[in-house]
Amino acid sequence: MFAKTFSAALQGIGATLIEVEISVNQGLRSFSIVGLADKSIAEAKERVSSAIKNIGLSSPNSQTKKVVVNLSPADLKKEGSHFDLSIALAYLLATEQTKFNPNKKLILGELALNAELKPIKGAFSFALLAKENGFKEIVLPAQNAKEASVANLLNSQDEIKIIPVENLQQALAYLEGKTDIKPFQIDEKEFKIDHSFDVQWHWIRGQSHAKRGMEIAVAGGHNLLLQGPPGTGKTLMAKAAISIMPALTKEEILELSKIYSSAGLLSEENPILFHRPFRSPHHSISEPALIGGGNPIRPGEITLAHKGILFLDEFPEFHRDVLECFRYKHFALRII
Repeated sequence: MFAKTFSAALQGIGATLIEVEISVNQGLRSFSIVGLADKSIAEAKERVSSAIKNIGLSSPNSQTKKVVVNLSPADLKKEGSHFDLSIALAYLLATEQTKFNPNKKLILGELALNAELKPIKGAFSFALLAKENGFKEIVLPAQNAKEASVANLLNSQDEIKIIPVENLQQALAYLEGKTDIKPFQIDEKEFKIDHSFDVQWHWIRGQSHAKRGMEIAVAGGHNLLLQGPPGTGKTLMAKAAISIMPALTKEEILELSKIYSSAGLLSEENPILFHRPFRSPHHSISEPALIGGGNPIRPGEITLAHKGILFLDEFPEFHRDVLECFRYKHFALRII
């Protein structure tokens, strides 16, 4: 017995479509996941088995069957727990415990042991991927619905249905057509740009030479070095510089939101970025944390400061290898 559902994997700040294929055959009881899956995905078999059992259906652990899950393309390394829901539904399809059409449906979500769904990171990037690949709807945890729906707000062409679900039972009931879940839609009025800032430029009195230099640096997108004794307002002026920078364009909002979504820095309360970022890493930061990287790859402070300000306080205190990054690697950044 074979079944296939569709999920996605984060790749840097973007996302890649993943086909979740599952084969269930008679044999010694086993549950294996292949396709360059990391530890969090390999552990999905325990979460999936417990969730299925707790909703009263036959789980892989209760049957003498050999279950093989393949995450295709198999040569692409994958990480994250958001494949749980897609694996569980594919298993139920393969064992004929449910029946629905998985085509054109992107399914994402981390399962708790009691079949509840937990929030995931990258929902905004996944929604953009679904639109690009012609999917009609995306099923994901209710906590991520607001973030995913921003993709429809920023790009109204070929809108997709954002289906928020609380648990595995609700996802099954919706896909089988037993219940109707209204697609999540956000009110555009909620996302009117707030032009207030934590620190306003006009609050700063005096410092005419420093302010003039800062204005020139901001206008031209130049780097700037501020030097002076503690308490003279260097950090305050750097924070206030955000308030005199041009407002983000629609394309820049989309680009920044993708970066922060892939880093898991968006929340249900703040599912989109409207202001330019201000990043101020500590001088003890490592090279990978600053420029990005790792396994799996994650955006660093330079990427998170994209279109905004990267403030390096106590610049001489940064490690030499970190400072050398700015010498040998070409990045779009602003040092203040």
